[in-house]
Amino acid sequence: MEMIKNFEWPDDYGNPEWFMEDRFGLFIHFGLFSAAARHEWVMTLEQIGKDGYQKYFDNFNPDLLDARKWAKKAKAAGFKYAVLTAKHHEGFALWDTALSDYKISNTAYGRDLVKEYVEAFRAEGLQVGLYFSLIDWNHPDFLVDGYHPERNNKEYIENHPGDMESYTKFMHGQVRELLTNYGKIDYLWFDFSYANRDWGDSVGKGREDWKSEELEKMILSLQPDIILNDRLDLGRGVGTPEQYQRNAKMENGKKQLVWEACQTLNGSWGYDRDNLDWKTPEMVTKLLIDTVSKGGNMLLNIGPNARGEWDAKTEEILGRVGEWMRLHGRAIYGCGASEFDAPADARFTQNGNRLYLHLFSWPYRTLLIEKLGGKVAYAQLVNDNSEIKYIQDEGLSGKRKSHKDLNAEVTEIHIKDKFEDNSLLVTLPVQRPDVLVPVIEFILKD
Repeated sequence: MEMIKNFEWPDDYGNPEWFMEDRFGLFIHFGLFSAAARHEWVMTLEQIGKDGYQKYFDNFNPDLLDARKWAKKAKAAGFKYAVLTAKHHEGFALWDTALSDYKISNTAYGRDLVKEYVEAFRAEGLQVGLYFSLIDWNHPDFLVDGYHPERNNKEYIENHPGDMESYTKFMHGQVRELLTNYGKIDYLWFDFSYANRDWGDSVGKGREDWKSEELEKMILSLQPDIILNDRLDLGRGVGTPEQYQRNAKMENGKKQLVWEACQTLNGSWGYDRDNLDWKTPEMVTKLLIDTVSKGGNMLLNIGPNARGEWDAKTEEILGRVGEWMRLHGRAIYGCGASEFDAPADARFTQNGNRLYLHLFSWPYRTLLIEKLGGKVAYAQLVNDNSEIKYIQDEGLSGKRKSHKDLNAEVTEIHIKDKFEDNSLLVTLPVQRPDVLVPVIEFILKD
């Protein structure tokens, strides 16, 4: 685990080096809420009780779902790992669980989607993750709280006092199934703990309710190489900030944390038919770059529709992001934060002696980078491997070395007025490369 020696990571949570190498993951939110098509929390947002929600189960038929197509599209878009919602808060299982009848194999689909997903994504060489909700609004023993869809239904509350001991036993049993019946699972993504919530007539749930330490012990006994996220209320695992961009690395003192930014394409996790707040391909790409430049992964979500297909807008966005990744993947995979400070409106990612400058805004002709002078052996645009020329100050009594035949006029102007010790002066083509975000690769001297 040499790569993570400067990171805070539990000794017994497997080795996250594959995770930090892959950097770009696909989140797939799919369930009965896909049929409602108006947010994955529709059950509680509209306070639809179990009986009212039954229509989605009765009519659920993702007849066009092909996990092999999902996997091929994921690979083409540049994703290296995926996380599927095996069970969301609605309590509906996407596998053939023996512990409940509320499962996909009892719908018109009639098959075990988790099995098909694991096999298909493995076949494409992607790491496999499963999302599992600690919450279950369908289970009669799950104690009603302020998030529960029946929170204002006095009759339901009187008839369902809740038995968290019984529920937790059931929940642990379902996790055991997922980690026993489907081979190696690389990543288990829990959602979520909220022990600090207090609605007056009810409180949230956390580690004591889930019996998190017991659950964690069971998970690691079944799959010792698995990695876990940080939502068991135990203060460890992959950090998972969602729907916002951090302004710095995630750190605990001098130790960096292993983390991933969880982002949606349009603000909703599940399929949301009428939501048109789509991020552009350029924005998605910049979010990915920004995250990696701060030492994190990005887990980008899609919500297949109720027939099991990706909608046209999702395909369009991921198609363009995938093309950028085809050309620029080496500036993302295996990269992390750099010790160098990027110039304004740009980001650095770095992998060993390969330093990548992602230009969010294309400068006119020249770009000055401080503290990089004397350190560069070669520079090129990543999209076509075309040479980029530069001058660098090596800090030797003002001695400056030009790279080949850099334009004399540019040299004269910038060395006189703007050049600083230990700086690098890059000359750029006037025309911006026709890619979402241009990237310059600096090969550093040994």
